[in-house]
Amino acid sequence: MTVTREAVIDKLSTIKGPDFKDDIVSLGMVSEIFIADGKVFFSITVPAERARELEPLREAAERAVKSLPGVQNAVVALTAERQGGMGQAPAQTQRPAPRPSAAPASAPHGAGAVAAKADIPGVAKIIAVASGKGGVGKSTTAVNLALALKALGQRVGILDADIYGPSMPRLLGVKGKPASKDGRTIVPMEAYGVKVMSMGFMVDEDTAMVWRGPMVMSALRQMLRDVEWAPIDILVVDMPPGTGDAQLTMAQQVPLAGAVIVSTPQDLALIDARKGINMFRKVEVPLLGVVENMSYFIAPDTGKRYDIFGHGGAKAEAERIGVPFLGGVPLTMDVRETSDAGTPVVAVDPEGAQAKVYLSIAEKVLAELNEREGAGAGPKIVFE
Repeated sequence: MTVTREAVIDKLSTIKGPDFKDDIVSLGMVSEIFIADGKVFFSITVPAERARELEPLREAAERAVKSLPGVQNAVVALTAERQGGMGQAPAQTQRPAPRPSAAPASAPHGAGAVAAKADIPGVAKIIAVASGKGGVGKSTTAVNLALALKALGQRVGILDADIYGPSMPRLLGVKGKPASKDGRTIVPMEAYGVKVMSMGFMVDEDTAMVWRGPMVMSALRQMLRDVEWAPIDILVVDMPPGTGDAQLTMAQQVPLAGAVIVSTPQDLALIDARKGINMFRKVEVPLLGVVENMSYFIAPDTGKRYDIFGHGGAKAEAERIGVPFLGGVPLTMDVRETSDAGTPVVAVDPEGAQAKVYLSIAEKVLAELNEREGAGAGPKIVFE
């Protein structure tokens, strides 16, 4: 059965707003509604200072929409940002909050104080694979790094955090949609013995995700915390390219054990890579190292090496700023072909030269993680 916007609106009209008089649709609290493949996405505008208090309202709206025939899942966010989808929010939603009473001495200070980063159930460590820009092979690196970590004996999961351009379904050759045992917890897909979750499983490949920041973060939170990851040793997060709100919020709210930065050798890519490095440093996420992707090209017919994008730039940059250099990955036809075919090189040719490069990088990542764990690095931080 096809889910219609009108059916969703009618259902949401049964949910009372914070005043328990009018419904959230009449109050203008519901954003534009996005529907794709039986999945419904929208946000509810609430005063920022009441976000935690109104979490039951979000849950009620989510349950209501999920009960509609044809709805497979719903992603609902609370946001203080005006979405302008279904009318203006009423004046009462913008009233200043009452002056809070004195807080206990042990409470975090600051009106926007957030508790320490909450662990993800069943996940021992989380590492981010990031880049300052797109097109540097970050996702291919993330996939092969995850598979290399598995080959080294780790239980591994991959989270595709690129909502706008999810690539894990294609890179891993996975089709289908995740199931749910209880209507709330999502069972991740699996490929080559690695658990994987991506927005690409939720919508068609050609669907454009025209979302603003709050919706993106709500989807990421659900894919992190509402997925049955347990038990895994390492969750590899393929971060969106760049250093925008989504990347910064992920770095601030997720208990990252460290970050791997991917760059190509040329100066323009390194300029953007520095931005990613600086972002993680500002939020005190340990930098596990830098990978130079497309480090050089090996001609398939002659075996001759060509430094198409230059060579050694990422290594020199890593040495300059005191970040470990994890290795250089050559640009070869087999990596491109296996990636397009959904058969990553580490999985299908584990003894090949390319796979050995990724295995070496994975060994260095594990060594960095173990060293930092032994030194007590990577404390949980309270952000204000």
